[in-house]
Amino acid sequence: MTRMDFAETGISGAWLVKPSFHQDQRGRFYRAWCSLEFEERGLKFAPLQANMGLSVHKGTVRGMHFQVKPSPEAKLVRCTRGSMFDVVLDLRPDSPTFARWYGTELSADNGWMLYVPEQCGHGYQTLENDTEMFYLTSQFYNPAAAYGVRFDDPAFQIRWPLAATVVSDQDRNWPLFHKAEGK
Repeated sequence: MTRMDFAETGISGAWLVKPSFHQDQRGRFYRAWCSLEFEERGLKFAPLQANMGLSVHKGTVRGMHFQVKPSPEAKLVRCTRGSMFDVVLDLRPDSPTFARWYGTELSADNGWMLYVPEQCGHGYQTLENDTEMFYLTSQFYNPAAAYGVRFDDPAFQIRWPLAATVVSDQDRNWPLFHKAEGK
């Protein structure tokens, strides 16, 4: 039986989830989601929506996105093709890790997932061409509650592994953090 290993990230409430693999001559099998294993860690994550994204070019940056009240969402993010540098950014003013970030490589090969708590920003950079990601959310997408901060905001100093090659106009134009506080 496969299980998931939950590793602390240094961001309060955020977890790196590493599945254990069962491998044999057929290939591999692993658990991609288990509400019981999340509940064992006190995480009440009930997915309501699943999203996928494909980035054609290596170096593409998407983020840093989050939803605010009345629709704050937690996310469970995985890479299903290629590889990506995935980042969680703590935007909760009352959190002991407020304004800190954590990043790790997620890939189709390692099968790792990043659990992003509510009110934390999320973004990623593709490390290969044709990288695909898949994530579950605890809320439905609500355009009125959707916000972001810039991926290159000097307030956070996120160290992306590559120069950004493709960034949407929306992601380039999110306000700097001091203007986004209180959202």
